[in-house]
Amino acid sequence: MQKVRVRQRSRGLSAALVLCTAAGLGVVALPQPAAALTAPVAFTADDLPTWQTNGIVWALAEAGGTVFAGGTFSQVRPPEGGSGTAQDAVNFVALNAATGNPTSCSLSFTVGSGTATVRALAVSPDKKTLYAGGYFGAVNGTPVSSLAAIDIATCTPKASFHPSVSATVRALAVTNDTVYLGGDFSSVGGSAHARYAAVDATSGAVKPFQTDVDEPGRAVAVTPDGQDVIIGGDFFTVNGADSHALAVVDATTGANVRTYPGFIETNSVVKALDTDATGFYTGNEGTGGGVFDGRIALDLSTLNQRWRDTCLGATQAVKSYQSVLYSASHAHDCSSVGEFPDGRRHHLLAEPTTGTNKLGWFPDTNDGLGEGIGPRAMVVSTTSDNKYMWVGGEFTTVNGAAAQGLTRFAASPDTGAPTVPSVGAESVKPTEAHVRWRASLDTDDTTLTYKVYRNGGSTPVYTVDGDSVEWSRPQLSFTDKNVTPGSTYSYRVTATDGAGNASALSSTATVTVPTSAEPYASKVLGDGASLYWRYDESTTPFVGDTSPSDQSGIHVNAPSLRQTPGAVNGPSTAIGFNGSNQFVYSDKRTTVPSAYSIETWFKTTTTQGGKLVGFGNNTTQASSNYDKHVYMRNDGRLVFGVWTGSARTVTSSAAYNDGNWHHVVATQGSSGMALYVDGAQVGTLDETTNQSYSGFWHVGGDNLNGWPNQPTSSYFSGQIDETAIYSSVLSAAQVQSHYAAATAPADTVQTVQASDDTYVNAGAASTNYGTSTSLAVRGSTAYETYLRFTLPAAPAGTVLKSARLAVKTTTLSTAGSPDDFAVRPVTGSWTESGTTYTSRPALSSTSIGTLSGATDISTVYSAALDTTALTPALGGSYDLALTSTGSDALWLWSSEASAAEGTPQLVLTFGAP
Repeated sequence: MQKVRVRQRSRGLSAALVLCTAAGLGVVALPQPAAALTAPVAFTADDLPTWQTNGIVWALAEAGGTVFAGGTFSQVRPPEGGSGTAQDAVNFVALNAATGNPTSCSLSFTVGSGTATVRALAVSPDKKTLYAGGYFGAVNGTPVSSLAAIDIATCTPKASFHPSVSATVRALAVTNDTVYLGGDFSSVGGSAHARYAAVDATSGAVKPFQTDVDEPGRAVAVTPDGQDVIIGGDFFTVNGADSHALAVVDATTGANVRTYPGFIETNSVVKALDTDATGFYTGNEGTGGGVFDGRIALDLSTLNQRWRDTCLGATQAVKSYQSVLYSASHAHDCSSVGEFPDGRRHHLLAEPTTGTNKLGWFPDTNDGLGEGIGPRAMVVSTTSDNKYMWVGGEFTTVNGAAAQGLTRFAASPDTGAPTVPSVGAESVKPTEAHVRWRASLDTDDTTLTYKVYRNGGSTPVYTVDGDSVEWSRPQLSFTDKNVTPGSTYSYRVTATDGAGNASALSSTATVTVPTSAEPYASKVLGDGASLYWRYDESTTPFVGDTSPSDQSGIHVNAPSLRQTPGAVNGPSTAIGFNGSNQFVYSDKRTTVPSAYSIETWFKTTTTQGGKLVGFGNNTTQASSNYDKHVYMRNDGRLVFGVWTGSARTVTSSAAYNDGNWHHVVATQGSSGMALYVDGAQVGTLDETTNQSYSGFWHVGGDNLNGWPNQPTSSYFSGQIDETAIYSSVLSAAQVQSHYAAATAPADTVQTVQASDDTYVNAGAASTNYGTSTSLAVRGSTAYETYLRFTLPAAPAGTVLKSARLAVKTTTLSTAGSPDDFAVRPVTGSWTESGTTYTSRPALSSTSIGTLSGATDISTVYSAALDTTALTPALGGSYDLALTSTGSDALWLWSSEASAAEGTPQLVLTFGAP
């Protein structure tokens, strides 16, 4: 029911409306968030050294730069690697918010029998009094009864405040004149109060506030105007009315203002509450199937729901701060709100108070002690020059390092750098190179700046901003159109956050631009592939997408990379799966349109079957929704299936586990389903619908439970290549043209590093430089460089179409040169270890190429060579010299240098005559 009220009076709320887990909403003018962080996040994810407990922290509160922690522990100790010795701290410790060290305030919460514990802390609005609730009988020897008031200035219990509470107090909220409490008790001050009560903030006298519930109260908060009290817990009735886990009552009488029958699942409870100027927020925990474990935002003006975050993973604390709701939980499945699927636990999250989309703040803890929940309490404390998010709980690690019970995160400085980008490069046509990388992860910055460097240069050729979170690290890409066919280019990428923290340079991605377009890839891209995985990566886990959609993938359990020969002509390679646990999934959640096509190549001899390609709603774990897939039966026959409430399938009549490469295409649209193998249609079905859900594409394996002729293994054993997804139905003619294009002639590229290299110096005519890591070229005073290559023979049916010499300038500040340098065949004899300027070899008078514009340091440059000069030497040894008539020296890395990136080298492109 809804009670209409006129809101007039104010009860001077405590800044901390503390629940069972946290306190401290101080009304203080705060500095703005550090510009380095991605707004509106206010704190870095870099944990600071903080004294540790030897048990569980259940509650936090703060006042004037001091943070109070209560729980079940007996000592505190310095942070890992810190100085100092352990100190006794019986269920309570006060710490300096800025340093993380204990203050001189020492309080012991004890009990005559049983285990004493502090479960709730709250500070008065004037910041002079700390209230503590839990199960204890004395504070520093002063008798109390599970509820105490502490004078903050003197760190002493107030003997005049001594209400008698019959059982554990789990939640507190404080105004100028009233302390509201919730818990397990049935009486307060000798009066019957079933689990909620209010007492005078000075004397502890029981107030005429009557809110009775039938199960424990775990959270309490007061609305900012002071008129109402919000309660949360395990209960099913409030003052006799149906209202499970949540209710709003009158702050003076305790009478129901708003009940919530059927609003929260019966197997879920409210563990935490917080308020801000416009709303209040619940943190929920459930048990069993169909639970609600997430968070709810409700508007104060209407007391109605604003949004509901249905992530699974027991929320223990919520904290609204500067338009962000921070939460402590062990969230493991946020697929219901379009985020990470069921998997590892995330213990600290942030989302805007206006919606459920997670923000870029991902510090983390482990589950820790006790129930294995992790963090249980949060509070913000402000000092003169910074602000801190404190977290307490039962965790024993923070961000992967030892830290027990307590941790904290500051607004600044942000010191953590993004992860190093995973980079790949590809070129399928002579006019461009495609560079792509997986977005980096920064645990407190969503938006990162990426810089692409080419050929070892120090100036980026491309800069772009990109957003990423842990479960969504999409591919970003750059198309380099300033390329020359037959040339080889190398690329490296860095990621930088808003504070200027930069990742290391990525590993080098190298690509040779073909002299003609690759026939098969051109067909796939020309027909509109929205995902195209070619499996040319040499490292895990990133699988680059050649399509314009940037739908990259992630390897799971290290499939075998760069398997040769691939399924189609050209330089592309295949991927190998072990049939037990290896697969690839797409990194970006998506949906499948009503018309689509699935295409891939495969090669296997398995008799265990397995899924080749399919769509499912999970990533690293088996999907619970799965269809739109092609799988192999144990007998080698192929099945294309969709789910419409039952399995609808098309099955091939022939088996394809013969160890040869086969091409499969599955389509569905307004004309139904069709299955093609090796360019020919092998089956159709008049079915136009399928199961609708958001999810991820899988290659190599996913769930197949319940499908017809379910194979022994859900995972495919064999090789897969050239996987493509289309948002349209490929026609029979297109399928046939793809199949035919696989065997069309395509360029192949071979790179040959110099087997011997040296230079000579006219100024030191008798000196040999064969062991030098550098090479030099100049006209006057003369330097000449000599290179020897062992050339491959042309592959059968091909000719040499392009040849280039690639070299890399050194890091010497004067390494580059604006002069032109001639590439000339060596006609005389020379050796790397013996040649000097005096004994230098004879050279051809004919230049077969010119190296120009090599002006930058630490950069790869190349020169086109006359293929007619090299062709007769294919299959044998060939020597080249670099000479100049200019006066400006060019300094290059020799093959002995680790920085040479494989140079000096010849890049040879072979293709059809």
